[in-house]
Amino acid sequence: MSIQHEVARRRTFAIISHPDAGKTTLTEKLLLYAGAIHIAGSVKARKASRHATSDWMEIEKQRGISVASSVMQMEYRDCVINLLDTPGHQDFSEDTYRVLTAVDAALMVIDAANGVEAQTLRLLEVCRARNTPILTFVNKMDREVQPPLDLIDEIERTLSMNAVPFTWPIGMGRHFYGVFDLRNKGMRVFRPGADRASADEEFITQLDDPSIQARFGISLSEAQQEIELIAGVTPAFAQEEFLAGCQTPVFFGSAINNFGVREILDALVNLAPSPESRHALQRKVLPDERNFSGVVFKIQANMNPAHRDRIAFLRICSGQFRRGMNLKVVRNGKDVRTNSVVSFLSQRRDILEEAYPGDIIGIPNHGTLQLGDTLTEGESLQFTGLPFFAPEIFRTVEIADPLRSKQLKLGLTQLGEEGAIQVFRPHLGSTLLLGAVGVLQFEVVTHRLKHEYAVDARIAPAKYQLARWVTAKDQRELQRFIEANAHRIAYDAVDAPTFLASYGAEISVAEENWPSIQFHKMREHAGLVFQTQ
Repeated sequence: MSIQHEVARRRTFAIISHPDAGKTTLTEKLLLYAGAIHIAGSVKARKASRHATSDWMEIEKQRGISVASSVMQMEYRDCVINLLDTPGHQDFSEDTYRVLTAVDAALMVIDAANGVEAQTLRLLEVCRARNTPILTFVNKMDREVQPPLDLIDEIERTLSMNAVPFTWPIGMGRHFYGVFDLRNKGMRVFRPGADRASADEEFITQLDDPSIQARFGISLSEAQQEIELIAGVTPAFAQEEFLAGCQTPVFFGSAINNFGVREILDALVNLAPSPESRHALQRKVLPDERNFSGVVFKIQANMNPAHRDRIAFLRICSGQFRRGMNLKVVRNGKDVRTNSVVSFLSQRRDILEEAYPGDIIGIPNHGTLQLGDTLTEGESLQFTGLPFFAPEIFRTVEIADPLRSKQLKLGLTQLGEEGAIQVFRPHLGSTLLLGAVGVLQFEVVTHRLKHEYAVDARIAPAKYQLARWVTAKDQRELQRFIEANAHRIAYDAVDAPTFLASYGAEISVAEENWPSIQFHKMREHAGLVFQTQ
């Protein structure tokens, strides 16, 4: 098969939502309907015998939440679908932001009872900044929820894009009877589902039949009135508007009951774009180019704790991957072995023989690869857009057993390299400083230190509350600044110098006293690009 053919059949997307909107459940059901699994896992029940395929960490299974992004590949209707499940909790938003740089579309899950929530808005801002096409799934229609007209209005107001319903709900809660398919002109009848996919669905086209009217009662007549109303005010779906991030097709359903899932899969195949060109600092890179290129957007340590492994998740941007091919890390020119590269179904991994643009592959390594690294067959390229945000909360780490200091340092270094936490090494002294955007990150780190590195650690308060990466055109001037503020300087995982402060005023004073120094809230890929905000 040609690269063009393989590119055309790829769909790479992320699922995003507020916590508890049903994102991980929907992920599981998409896998179920695509045939990747046969029985959907339980996301919520702590003592359940099965857990969601995308939740593989012990802490995820215990708490029923996703704290790390996971990658799953499946085939559906001759398309290869790369699905990235992201953490919904805002404390892990950095991981989600980086995942969104590796996808071509996003599936937004909205809890029909709560509407568009704060974390969803933040994630949508990232999508809008990149013009990422967005599909919307309004979940939990089998519960008492907001009226669908209100939900459509809220989506349009808060997301500043046109919402174009593809299905429309008939009833809600105990009186949720199904959805009307606005394109195929018929009603899909709701049936409370189990954990297995079923091809046995009832589709009714003769809705004016008196027996049908009697069966579904006032819920059907109200839905028909609403459908007439939205037909008059909703713009027609336009593929180019959707691809530009100006329209979002909307589907209603209940993921826990397998209802509406197949429609989402079909929409992803029919509407979502195949991999497109991506921008490097040097040039625009087309997916069907002959030479291979890819970018590391995520690193995960200890997916298999027994082997102390370290996997770099790489999005292929161009060319064909072939097992055993020679790849170079552009940052340092080092070779990367590719004989044991894997594909993913969450924690299950298979040795990969070949892969194409849009695919997410896993490269086992022992610290060779960093977040944001570009891999090529030799060309000097650096892809842009992988964000690191200045931490808003700082802590120090104490351990009960000083003999475990070496294991503590190893654990923190690896967790820092994968982006689970930001680890800062002070210019003066040896006490490592942890930085995060949310307190739950510290809980996850202590849990992982204990279970993956056998280190009992206690998180203690730190005197700092703010950080800014610092750069200067004149490196001598930067060095003078570092020496003059040595007690406030630390270095992150890629040795980018960082100014630490307890109050915002301290940063303002430093900016006034050192006009030649730039202070940055965000950096990209290995400190090569900074943004001042």
